[in-house]
Amino acid sequence: MPHPGWSTFSFEGIGTQWEISTPGDLAPGIQEELLETVAEYDHTWSRFRSDSLVSGLSRAPGVISLPGHAAALQEVYSALYRISDGALTPLIGSSLERLGYDSSYALAPSGSPLAPPRWEDVLHWSGPELAAREPVVLDVGAAGKGQLVDLLGDVLREQGQSDFLVDGSGDMLHAGDHPVTVALEHPYNPRQAIGTLELDNAALCASASNRRTWGDGLHHVLDGTTGKPIGTTVATWTVAASALVADALATALFMVEPPRLEGEFDFSWLTVSSSGSAAFSNRFEGRLFT
Repeated sequence: MPHPGWSTFSFEGIGTQWEISTPGDLAPGIQEELLETVAEYDHTWSRFRSDSLVSGLSRAPGVISLPGHAAALQEVYSALYRISDGALTPLIGSSLERLGYDSSYALAPSGSPLAPPRWEDVLHWSGPELAAREPVVLDVGAAGKGQLVDLLGDVLREQGQSDFLVDGSGDMLHAGDHPVTVALEHPYNPRQAIGTLELDNAALCASASNRRTWGDGLHHVLDGTTGKPIGTTVATWTVAASALVADALATALFMVEPPRLEGEFDFSWLTVSSSGSAAFSNRFEGRLFT
């Protein structure tokens, strides 16, 4: 939670609730720039908008030029696609749509789970340039919200804000001299916490299979090699220097054993399995309730 006495700028964007907390009220110009940053990101990446940059590729193959921040997103996705042997992929959108999580929010499967195409077969993504050899449904939900958290943090820093907490519905970035204590939401009861963590000049992101569910065994965390929802892990938390990396790794922990990720990324983690057991890294500094 932000410090008592801090001001909070709240708004909705990319389908979620945002709160930006600072020691004093943000000037209207800063608020407007934050809102524009969210709107531009949505217009670039949303598969739920027919007018977004990436949605055109779902209708026909082609080449698009993305904003400069796409290079960092591509780098993280490329690494995790390789480490996960294809389980974490930006092409998972077609599998999500088949299970009912589409732009019309049908929430009714149109068929059995189906794996998306392999990245190397249909997609060439180099920095901000992206080319699709056939129609593809891109979904960067595994890391996109985290990157947007970072982009909003960049706006605040550029406007002279050195103390802040950006909170995109649980994906957070903290900066400043006053750490904040964050509750870790119980994966089966959002009104309870399983522990707390002190966030100090770092990003904290979480992923939970109960956050977006629409049927028996149907949720948004899919295995990109099968198109099926993953059932062995129910919740993850990660702490890293950037929310982009923390968000991507929170999803990757559903698919990859932590040591494989720790070999290439600097982060700490906590996971809760479907059996209710918890595991955490040696560097995880949270406190779990008994």
